[in-house]
Amino acid sequence: MKRVISIMLAAAVSLCAFADEGMWLLPLLEKMNIKTMQQMGCKLTAEEIFSLNKTSLKDAVVIFGNGCTGEVVSDAGLLLTNHHCGYSSIQSLSSVEHDYLANGYWAMTYGEELPVEGLTVTFLDSFRDVTDQVNKATKDCEDEEAFTKAFREISGKLTAPLHAADTFVNASVVSFFGGNSYYLIGYKKFTDIRFVGAPPSSIGKFGADTDNWMWPRHTCDFSVFRIYADKNNNPAGYSADNVPYNPKKKLTVSLKGIEDGDFSMIMGYPGSTNRFMTSYEVREQRDLSNAISIYCRGERQKLMLEDMLADPAVKIQYASKYSGSTNGWKKWIGMNEAFEKLGVEQRRVEEEKAFTEWVGAKSKREKKYGTALSDIEQAVASRAASRTVMRYLTETLADIELCQAASMMSEVNDPGLPAVIDRFYKNYSVSTDRKIAKRMIEIYRDKVDAAFHPAFFNIIDGSFGGDVDAFLDDLYAKSVFASKEKVLAALEQSDAAKILQEDAAAKMFDEILNIYYGAAAASKVANKQFNKGHKAYIAGQLEMKKGQAMYPDANFTMRLTYGTVKSYAPKDGVLYNYYTTLKGVMEKEDPDNWEFVVPEKLKELYAARDFGEYARSDGQMPACFIMTGDITGGNSGSPVLDGSGNLIGLAFDGNWEAMSGDILFEPDLQRCICVDIRYVLFIIDKFGGDVRLIEEMNIVR
Repeated sequence: MKRVISIMLAAAVSLCAFADEGMWLLPLLEKMNIKTMQQMGCKLTAEEIFSLNKTSLKDAVVIFGNGCTGEVVSDAGLLLTNHHCGYSSIQSLSSVEHDYLANGYWAMTYGEELPVEGLTVTFLDSFRDVTDQVNKATKDCEDEEAFTKAFREISGKLTAPLHAADTFVNASVVSFFGGNSYYLIGYKKFTDIRFVGAPPSSIGKFGADTDNWMWPRHTCDFSVFRIYADKNNNPAGYSADNVPYNPKKKLTVSLKGIEDGDFSMIMGYPGSTNRFMTSYEVREQRDLSNAISIYCRGERQKLMLEDMLADPAVKIQYASKYSGSTNGWKKWIGMNEAFEKLGVEQRRVEEEKAFTEWVGAKSKREKKYGTALSDIEQAVASRAASRTVMRYLTETLADIELCQAASMMSEVNDPGLPAVIDRFYKNYSVSTDRKIAKRMIEIYRDKVDAAFHPAFFNIIDGSFGGDVDAFLDDLYAKSVFASKEKVLAALEQSDAAKILQEDAAAKMFDEILNIYYGAAAASKVANKQFNKGHKAYIAGQLEMKKGQAMYPDANFTMRLTYGTVKSYAPKDGVLYNYYTTLKGVMEKEDPDNWEFVVPEKLKELYAARDFGEYARSDGQMPACFIMTGDITGGNSGSPVLDGSGNLIGLAFDGNWEAMSGDILFEPDLQRCICVDIRYVLFIIDKFGGDVRLIEEMNIVR
């Protein structure tokens, strides 16, 4: 496989046209972005933002958990991220007696900071272009299997020296631009992370599902954690002897506020975008992936919420599950609406026509890129049936928690099994699961061809006359996985492994898995053809647009986006201001709607105008603001910085009118929704009373 094009080239022409669009690679800021950034109001050099040899802003930005971003704001490892990023950790520590989701929590001393099992914080350690080395090692590979083998070998050679130099560093070689370039990236992961504080969900999740992805917004979406290390400041598992981590870099916090037109930038870990998506993939995303997930999740969420509202214990158990499900569900609804309103498919068709004309102009291009689009089109068509089965499986049968329990507890001699059992059943309601299981079985039976029905469907029809209720009554009554007590009793038996393996729920899971693997195998050839076409299409786009500043799709590696604080007009006669205030919280209050309940203390602070030093110059208490940066999932919790690199907010959402933004950036409509750092500090100080956290931070007033 030969190098198609030198990607990291390009004189940064036309950058002003792309100033607000782009998830830029930090090692290339000097070459591609910094001049435009400085013209827009950035006062920093590229090296002050990103440097591998000196301390820079990048050293204060972290991966929080497995899918969010956070930032370090003190010399003692204090860390801010979104409330929804910390949500599952807060839920795991909560109980009916100590409901930190509902009531919030504030640690007033180090001793009151609560360890969170399984939570990690990861720092970027190195980031180096190794495209030439990878291309050289794989240039003679004639098929995908040979490439995979050669890629693994060169990756091992490249990563080994990093780990040898620092045993706390783990590294990998990561593909960019559809396999047209590669970077060697090293990370250092900390595992002793403690929960420090968060507002109640009525503040941190104010507006819940109704306001999710919407502007104007009034959610104080933040939570506070702390990184702990051993006495040598290195990563270590939880220990009472560990001490707060002393970071290389902390962010300075600004109370100066923001104005319309101010330069702002975001550093973080955007998860996934598809900016090179073709029209064939747009249809696949809209009509297959999104449509199936919207329907299945909508049905499941109705049942989940019904039980959550009826039982405080179930509300805690399923809070994180429900939130995670609805976030994607609403995003996909908005994406499909945006596809239609913004004509995304047709715009992609026009781009493909232009690409085809460009390719056809020279025989050399025809040889390299001539089949790229047809490869993608054929692959998408041929994998449609198998992808439909896989999507329905993951959204229905694979979500039956009884079967998930069976899959997690198959290894009876695993020393970590007791912890797995405790975690699972702490967050499990058998009655809720049974209700959902019935609906999921019904949906799968109705929507998926019988050829792809697992064998237990024959039992439902044969032994129970097609009565799903009767089948589930029998299943949940007999399965050892229906309760923690039954599982523990089974593990005490001499033939424990056999009992677990032969349990009806375990057999169900195996059948579900076999159907999934069969469908995946059926799409393997199509996926190979797709990958071939996708790589060639991106390479052709890069060559066609040579001279323009370009950025690769998000892949959960550190990126920077920049733009300005800016209002927008979503439709005729409507203008959305660039900021909101606490007044809007009070206007939205609805004590009869759990999504819009306002705590009494917050109302008292508002009535007394007790905003301290956090108010705007007009006396209002700021809540949220919007800016034109280019973000996606994974950026949640990312620091929003002013031109001097001071923290002015936390990114937490996108806006409804531009929900197709992962595929096409919409400069007139697309906005990043941020919680104003002044609102965060106000809640910590005035509402939570945790003044020690304020005193830890370096605040510019």
